[in-house]
Amino acid sequence: MSSLHRAHANAVILLGCVLALIPAWPARSCDLCSIYNADSLRTERSSGVVFSLSELFVPYRTEQLKGEEVPSRNPDYLDKSITHLVPTFNFGKTFGASLNVPIVYEDFKRKSVVVGSNRRLNIVTDEGTEFGLGDAALIGRWTAFQRSEMEWSAAFNVLAGVKFPTGNTDPLHDEAVQVRRYNVLVGPGHAHDALGIPVSGVHARDVSLGSGSFDGVFGTTLNLRYGRWFFNNQVQYYLRTEGESTYQYGNELMISGGPGAYLVSADQWTLSLQVNAAYETMARDELFGKKSDHTGMTAWYIGPLLNLTWRERLSANIGVDVPLSISNNGFQNVPDYRIHGGVAWRF
Repeated sequence: MSSLHRAHANAVILLGCVLALIPAWPARSCDLCSIYNADSLRTERSSGVVFSLSELFVPYRTEQLKGEEVPSRNPDYLDKSITHLVPTFNFGKTFGASLNVPIVYEDFKRKSVVVGSNRRLNIVTDEGTEFGLGDAALIGRWTAFQRSEMEWSAAFNVLAGVKFPTGNTDPLHDEAVQVRRYNVLVGPGHAHDALGIPVSGVHARDVSLGSGSFDGVFGTTLNLRYGRWFFNNQVQYYLRTEGESTYQYGNELMISGGPGAYLVSADQWTLSLQVNAAYETMARDELFGKKSDHTGMTAWYIGPLLNLTWRERLSANIGVDVPLSISNNGFQNVPDYRIHGGVAWRF
């Protein structure tokens, strides 16, 4: 197999997973995607170590009430950056394992309802930054089918793993404390900040670095190429369990992919461009067994994705996602856009 063909194969596999940088809503750590980004540099000789570093930036500065934008003179906001550190070991062409370690930075301003010492409801504003470890995940890969020829190639992978409660969950704990105090004050079943009163579109679940829960992560990837043209698809599903103070994030489904073409295919490197579309939907969260009316949404995105490979060692990518449609429950801040990029090196 020529070095050019091996570069083609590497790039095709990588392009199927550069969505690594597109997270589960709301910009939480996208474990399978980031992990498969690292895994993608394998070739037919496959076994070995790969290290991937990727970055995602999402500004949440648009406030929406039930899918409609709400103008505000002094809106709350959340700017979130997630850096994924992903070491991967491939045991061969068929199996591999990866550890996704997300580092999260947040800059935000949000209002919330608190029960004061005078037993009165007060609206307070919390403004500042958060930095720390998010929820790490360990993911396994099984390559169910892989075939590479000079003119075409196809690969189908199944991924599954677990997300661990490694991130700080203080905002979720504080939210639960306020709900308990509110229930004592007025009795259970009434409206509250997280459960009924839309005082802010940035909620505790948005600024919490972790969930406090062990969650299942499942997915598939499909990579197809014919000549210079290719098509990639990814499916990822989060099965959520109860976490910090009974808080449970809603289950999430993400489907993404699209067609692309190689713009440059030199002997040592390739450059390709993909049109990437994404569909994401998330169920409502729960606290003390009650579903929140201000969480859960469905969103569509589209944008370009540029990918570069060099020999059989290095790959890099950068992309932008523009929201086409975001339908949300209640009052929430939603993304203005998403910028993602990354680099991976096979040792």
